[in-house]
Amino acid sequence: MTTLTYPFTETQTRPLTMGASVSINGLVFTGRDRLHKYLHEGGVPPVELRDSAIYHCGPVVVPETDGSWRVVAAGPTTSSREEPYMAGIIARYGVHVVIGKGGMGATTQEACRRHGCVYLQAVGGAAVSLADRIRGVRQVHFLEEFGATEAMWGFEVADFEAVVTIDTHGHSLYDDVAANSRRELDRLLAERR
Repeated sequence: MTTLTYPFTETQTRPLTMGASVSINGLVFTGRDRLHKYLHEGGVPPVELRDSAIYHCGPVVVPETDGSWRVVAAGPTTSSREEPYMAGIIARYGVHVVIGKGGMGATTQEACRRHGCVYLQAVGGAAVSLADRIRGVRQVHFLEEFGATEAMWGFEVADFEAVVTIDTHGHSLYDDVAANSRRELDRLLAERR
């Protein structure tokens, strides 16, 4: 398993290959539909995104009596919704790690190749277990404007595990699975004839 530590520089991401397991440590920012649309339309990010990680996640975060926050659940959300925006965000802001589930399209895949970004698959359905890897909330932005689920949370994570499913060399696990499935379907259909 490869350890990635914030800031997530291209030096860390370029050597990663599809299928590699990684352990993420440091600052990770959440982002969903409203944040991606805002950034895509020229909105100014409230944080420096160069060498950062964007986690497609709508966490459940509750306030504590001391003014801090507790993350109850933090599972990945479906990343394909961000396909219209992701390549531009990677290119414009220098994001090198994107975390989500379900894969991304060809435009994002090409942006990953060109700009040294990786797409990591986090385990879907394990929101409470993933929340255990969050050591604290460092910051929150757009809470009033976007609401808690769509806000941009800055999480300090430790040993947050994921798998490289789109690497910086143009390889995509999702493409491989689709091609293998197509071959198997063709084989099964040929046997029925």
